[in-house]
Parts: sequence; C-alpha cells; structure tokens
Amino acid sequence: MKDTSNEKRQMRTGVRIFYYIFGFLIMTTGIAFSVKCDLGVSPVSSIPYAAQLITNIDMGLATTIMHVILVLIQILILRKNFKLKNLLQIPVGIMFGAFTTLCNNLIFMLPDTNNMFIRIAMLLFSTILVAIGIFLYIAADLVPLAGEGTMLATSQVTKIKFSTIKIIFDCTFVAISFLTCIIVLKKIASVGVGTLVAAIAVGLEIKVITKFFGKAMEKALYK
Repeated sequence: MKDTSNEKRQMRTGVRIFYYIFGFLIMTTGIAFSVKCDLGVSPVSSIPYAAQLITNIDMGLATTIMHVILVLIQILILRKNFKLKNLLQIPVGIMFGAFTTLCNNLIFMLPDTNNMFIRIAMLLFSTILVAIGIFLYIAADLVPLAGEGTMLATSQVTKIKFSTIKIIFDCTFVAISFLTCIIVLKKIASVGVGTLVAAIAVGLEIKVITKFFGKAMEKALYK
C-alpha cells in the first residue's frame, strides 16, 4: 500500500508539472501572436518587447533579464522574509524566456498581413491563449512567475489587495514601456489598443475558463 500511495503521489506531481510547463508554452504562444498582430502586447510583455524594439535584443532574453530583476526587487522588498525557494523563479524565468523565443520564431514564420480583420482576430486569439496558459500554470500551483511573485511580495508588505497591486504594476509596466519608446524611438511602438484589450479580456476569459473547467482541473491535479 505504501508503494501504491507513493506512486499515485508521484503521478499527481507529474501531472502538475506537465500542466505548469504546458501552460507556459500556451501563454508564450499567445504572447507571440500579440506581437505578430502588431496592435500592442500585454502589459507584462510590454517592457521586454520595448527592449527588443530599441536594442534588437531577443525578446526571450529580455524577458529572462526582467524576471531576474524582479526577483532582486523581491529581495529588497521582503529582506529577511525572502525565502530561498523564491530563487526558483530565476530558472523558471529562463524557461519562460526560452519559450518566448521559440514561440516568436515559430509564429513569425507566418506571413505578414495588413488586413485589420485578421490582425484583430489574431489579437483576440492571443488573449484566449494567454488566459488558458495562465489558468493551467496557476492551477498547477508550483513556482510563480517573477512578476506575480513581486506583486505578492508587495501586497504582503503593504497590506494592499493583490488585485489592486496588479493594476498598479500593469500600469507601471505600460508607462515604462510607453515612455521609453517615445523617448528613444520617438513613437508609440510597444503599447497599443491590443494592450488595453489584453488587460481587460484576459482576466474575463480566465474567469470563464475557471467557471467551466476549474472543477475538472482540480480533480485532474489533486484527486
């Protein structure tokens, strides 16, 4: 009985890891589609995308660097309360950055289009993919991405609700990206109508997905 219980526990952990990694892959595919449609990327992706536009650095590498910086910010925020396990967000950030590079390379093999209807369809499709990816990775309940980790740390120290902190962070990311592009490129490049659509649609889509698939996901992961 002991061996059987251990086997079941390992299988459950394996399923959680699968959904965690698969969630990242789906999410980064959605990010790649948002970049491809060129209507503005999601708030969290706006800074790495701006870095790519300005310096020609790979967006995946820029994403990894941002995750490392966010972990350092967590150390400054939490100080003695920072847990060593949170350093796992760095290798997770490296994996997320690698997936970003992979998905961007694959999606950018698709032909470019100036058809606005197709671009809008790609934008909406990208929000659905990002929502599904977030749903899968959050449900797995393993290591949070550095962005979420920093928001949680800020909420813990300031006692401000996480939802409020997320809005503040999203606005900050967009503002930094917007101002950087305006100053350096003299144009709005990384922020657009797609940024606003993503900021609103992804949250709503996650609620719908959770409503219909939340219980099934819980059974798959924990029962």
